[in-house]
Amino acid sequence: MIQVAIIGTGNISHAHIHAYLLFPDRVRIAALVDIIPGKAQKVKEMYGLDCDVYLDHHDVLGREDITLLDVCTPPYVHAGISINGMNAKKNVLCEKPMAPSLAECDEMLRARDKNGVRLSVIAQNRFRKPIRDLKALLDSGLAGPVRHATVDSFWWRGHCYYDLWWRGTWEKEGGGCTLNHAVHHIDMLGWMMGLPKRVTSVLANTAHDNAEVEDLSISILEYPRALASLTASVVDHGEEQTLTFQCDRAKIAAPFSCVASISKPNGFPEGNEALEKEIAAFADALPPIPYTGHDGQIENVLFALENGTDVAIGGEDGRRTIELITAIYKSGSLKTAVDLPLAKDDPFYTLEGIMAHVPHFYQKTASALELDGGPITLGSDYKAK
Repeated sequence: MIQVAIIGTGNISHAHIHAYLLFPDRVRIAALVDIIPGKAQKVKEMYGLDCDVYLDHHDVLGREDITLLDVCTPPYVHAGISINGMNAKKNVLCEKPMAPSLAECDEMLRARDKNGVRLSVIAQNRFRKPIRDLKALLDSGLAGPVRHATVDSFWWRGHCYYDLWWRGTWEKEGGGCTLNHAVHHIDMLGWMMGLPKRVTSVLANTAHDNAEVEDLSISILEYPRALASLTASVVDHGEEQTLTFQCDRAKIAAPFSCVASISKPNGFPEGNEALEKEIAAFADALPPIPYTGHDGQIENVLFALENGTDVAIGGEDGRRTIELITAIYKSGSLKTAVDLPLAKDDPFYTLEGIMAHVPHFYQKTASALELDGGPITLGSDYKAK
């Protein structure tokens, strides 16, 4: 049986705990760690877990029974804790974002390779059927090559959201909505289209004057023979999150929709119902996903550890997402187009370089240990309403 230590017991850890508890014959939560006294103990009691509780992740590194470290901490310590775990021969599952900088991502990859362990970075939306179906449709070529993609990572967070002690600063959160919210959609876009060749972005803080970081960014991404627009926001009511791909022969999107056109002799569009039906039939024929979201990704990690296979979402996936986010921050900060890939001597390669160049929109004005208010939202399920 796999023994796991969960490092960090804040909001997102509950999604992980729920997933592990689905597989009691395969995994056991052996330890909970949180730097805030009493916090991990409260979570232990909430779920009735039979586990040890610690204040410092170093205390679990020497435990030979623990083979998986699950990092659910604020972003600024993702790399350090993950590297420590891998150097102690632990496999690591790290919450998004992988790390705030490419330098830290590369250190994580080196630690993985040096120690011969597995590293998975959370991108749970790939384990949702509408997203998996959209990827399969693009790969099938039924709709033709992408010409125009629109990615709307729309979220809404109140002013007090940034009162939590680690949020709202470049040092501890690593960025704003682009890094910590649109990371989901940037991962999905990268999975489906890869990295663009050039990025042009604008950053703004329009509604959260208690945070240094952006609450809105708009980017244009240039691909060979295609453009994509990406909006990251925590000021959009309704949290309507969509991915739309206008391809040569049809538009396909999540939540699922399909519109196909052919040209009349005068160049104006005419509906192509036959292709629409073919695309819908292809999607309908794809198999179900037994476990969705975090449940699905964590099950995949367990399967990989049990069977010696690769994880579905690895460190290179996490790094690719951070590379595009870094390019967005560089473009928005320097007010210029940015070419990809980014070199290791780029000023934005390191966290120190990022912090030296990014705009500090406002000063953080509060530092609350906890924010009450019940369950958090984890984004769209991408099912058509």
